[in-house]
Amino acid sequence: MRRLGSTVLTMEAIVVALTAPVAINLNGTPPGTALAVGLGVAAACVVAAGLLKRPFGYIFGSVLQVVVIATGFLVFPMFFLGVIFAALWITAIFVARRVEGVTSR
Repeated sequence: MRRLGSTVLTMEAIVVALTAPVAINLNGTPPGTALAVGLGVAAACVVAAGLLKRPFGYIFGSVLQVVVIATGFLVFPMFFLGVIFAALWITAIFVARRVEGVTSR
């Protein structure tokens, strides 16, 4: 379960980090704001991936899904990408639990 969740969060970190240059070039967002939001949320995703060893890591990862969707206010397509990543996150949790339940029998 941890491996699947950390994969989703790591890929999400890459996508969120790439929102900074898009926000600067296309939306005219001030570079400081775009970098702080983009790289800050990306760093939080990487930290959450490392925290998946503990149960609160999954809670932190779930909260980050809402934050990633909210980055759509900075770069509009992130609304859609955030929803896709949230769906991947939920799917990763359910699939991993089901697989762990089958393999433990």
